[in-house]
Amino acid sequence: MSGPERITLAMTGASGAQYGLRLLDCLVQEDREVHFLISKAAQLVMATETDVALPAKPQSMAQFLTEYTGAAPGQIRVYGKEDWMAPAASGSGAPTAMVVVPCSTGTLSAIAAGACNNLIERAADVALKERRQLILVPREAPYSSIHLENMLKLSNLGVTILPASPGFYHQPQTLDDLVDFVVARILNCLGIPQDMLPRWGEHHLVSDE
Repeated sequence: MSGPERITLAMTGASGAQYGLRLLDCLVQEDREVHFLISKAAQLVMATETDVALPAKPQSMAQFLTEYTGAAPGQIRVYGKEDWMAPAASGSGAPTAMVVVPCSTGTLSAIAAGACNNLIERAADVALKERRQLILVPREAPYSSIHLENMLKLSNLGVTILPASPGFYHQPQTLDDLVDFVVARILNCLGIPQDMLPRWGEHHLVSDE
């Protein structure tokens, strides 16, 4: 199996809930164990942008997401924002990779400052201190200088900043195609196989002229 077997997936209150849900689905299909974290703001955004209404309690949410994605029992583990006993809160138990998608600029700022006011921020802090893979997918426009400075600071620490900026060279026909573009890039960074997006040049004939 290529790529990490256990992944922390966090969703925060930026627009783009579809990206997080689609990534969760892809990770499940690739037989990865997912430790799922979601902020209250992200749940409000999800209810606005999608027809998915998540239950409030972690246990009920895990059951809902298991049925929603077709996951195996126990494959998706959901933790509350102050569940400090969650594996992601400790360097000795956390998965080897973490993705925050979508990542609000508030969460990005808190991670850059080393804040640990909730489990999402603590999990990111653990990823940083343990020098594990951390991917942040911000969705904001325009970016302020503060946003850019925070991104540069985190990038210099080894964090992958992957803005939710779909490309068009694959000639997308639907909104799902645009979502898949970004999710495919995340999977590529994780080293997890995906067939949603061909790599550049794979389906182009090279001319001799």
